[in-house]
Amino acid sequence: MPSFACAVSGAPHGGLRLDRYVAENLRLLSRSQIKARGLGARVNGREARVSHPVRNGDRLELSWMEPDPANLVPEDIPLDIMYEDDRAVVVNKPQGMVVHPGAGNWRGTLANALYHRRLGLGGSPETGGLRPGIVHRLDKDTSGVMVAAYDDEALAFLAGQFKSGKAGKKYVAIVCGVPRERRGRVETFIARDPKNRKRFAVAGRGRAALTLYSVLRAWQRHSLVLLRPRTGRTHQLRVHMRHLGHPIVGDPIYGFSDPMFPGAGLMLHARSLAIVMPGGGFGERPPGECIFKAPLPRRFGEMIRRLDSCRLDN
Repeated sequence: MPSFACAVSGAPHGGLRLDRYVAENLRLLSRSQIKARGLGARVNGREARVSHPVRNGDRLELSWMEPDPANLVPEDIPLDIMYEDDRAVVVNKPQGMVVHPGAGNWRGTLANALYHRRLGLGGSPETGGLRPGIVHRLDKDTSGVMVAAYDDEALAFLAGQFKSGKAGKKYVAIVCGVPRERRGRVETFIARDPKNRKRFAVAGRGRAALTLYSVLRAWQRHSLVLLRPRTGRTHQLRVHMRHLGHPIVGDPIYGFSDPMFPGAGLMLHARSLAIVMPGGGFGERPPGECIFKAPLPRRFGEMIRRLDSCRLDN
């Protein structure tokens, strides 16, 4: 995700809307790109809307979603499609699939597969705005529901619901241990770990993060939990469960060694997504909220059966 930081200068005496300053003074993004790419902003360390007025001397921290690379290669990769129209698509992403091309993963990604599907729906590589827009991301080893857009207006419409917290996300995870409180919340700040820039950690300051959790089933040393993130920080659920003292089983970054499941993959699954879809045509009124549910993957069923059998053996 691109980022940019600077001190405001050259703004008029009464201030200037943040989006106008970015488009007209900094010329980082156009006004339409600001909306489509989900510009996030902090002014003097506090999160701000794009309508927030900025004044000379204010400190800006900006971030936005990357456009799809010009050399994105369409690939015919089978996908579990949950919903699709000419504006957007919802998929059940498998564990192990990278969402977007990047260093070391230029092929075989979800974006490659969606681009192939988009071309099959009548798009062409020479026509602008037809490459899939990644609205939100799941880690490579997280499975489950994901939505992507086929045009910039749909991208802005969907991304806005994630940014405002209107998109309802629910995850399930198998974690080490059993939380003392069967229902609770984890509310912290999250920032990059200063000792390891590839990790994130709970910090005294950073980006506010809130996760609600409830225990669905409990065994002697493991639990099946429902997680409802109210914010969308990178690695939020993984960081918060570690902070709670119950890391997700199979987490290679934030987990502990689990003697019962030493070779397990990350046991985190995006179970459902509630969101208003953009509709089938430009200018049409969007339909009501849709709820998409991805069934539990086989790896969950296998682990739950093993945990149940251990309980019976004891």
